[in-house]
Amino acid sequence: MKVLVIEDEHKIANALKEGLSQESYAVDVCYEGQEGLNAARYEAYDLIILDRMLPGGMDGLEICQILRQEAIHTPILMLTARDMIRDRVAGLNAGADDYVIKPFSFEELLARVRALLRRPHEALGETLQAGELSLNTVTKEVIRDGQTISLSAKEYALMEYLLRNKGKVLSKDTIINHVWDFDADILPNTVEVFITYLRGKVDRPFKGGQIIKTVRGFGYKIDA
Repeated sequence: MKVLVIEDEHKIANALKEGLSQESYAVDVCYEGQEGLNAARYEAYDLIILDRMLPGGMDGLEICQILRQEAIHTPILMLTARDMIRDRVAGLNAGADDYVIKPFSFEELLARVRALLRRPHEALGETLQAGELSLNTVTKEVIRDGQTISLSAKEYALMEYLLRNKGKVLSKDTIINHVWDFDADILPNTVEVFITYLRGKVDRPFKGGQIIKTVRGFGYKIDA
C-alpha cells in the first residue's frame, strides 16, 4: 500500500517514512503544500498523511478541500498541533477522514492508518484470504495450509496489494504505483521478479493450486 506524507517538519516527515516503511508501506514525502497537492493529484496513493500548517501559501485545509472538490477520495489523515475542538471540526469539514494531534505516538498513528486503509474493504477486516492462504494485516503473518510463510517486506507489500484487489486484473504499472516509492529504482522486469519470488513461497511448495494468476498481456490477479 502506498502512502503520501505532506509534512514540512523534516524530522517528523522522515520519521514517518522510516516507521511506515518498516511496516511494509511504500512512502513518498513532500515538504511543501503545492508539491504535495501535485503529488496527490497525479500519483496513485492509498492514503495521505497531511500536516495542517504548511509553508508555501497553501495549508492542509486548503489542500484537503481542493482534493475533495476534484473528486479525489483518497483517505486523508490530518496532523496538527492545534488541539481545539473547532480546529478538529474544521479539518473534518474540509474533507479529512481522521485527525491526529501533535505530539502523537507512532503506534496510535499506525493503528489509525490501518483503520483508514480497511474502510474500503470493511468486509475483509484484518485478515485477507484467498483459498487456503491468509494474510493478517496487523501481525503481518502469512499462512497457507497451516504453514507460516516468511516474506520479505516488499514481497509482503505485493501480496497484500494483490489480496486487497482480489478478482481484479492489475497491470505492472498499477502494481508499481501502489507498492514501490516514487524514488525507487524500478527495472522493467521488477514486478515479474517479485511475482516469481512470491510464487516460489506461496504457490510452488503447496498442492492446492496456483493462487497468483498471470493474465497474459494485462497483468496479474488473484481470483475472487
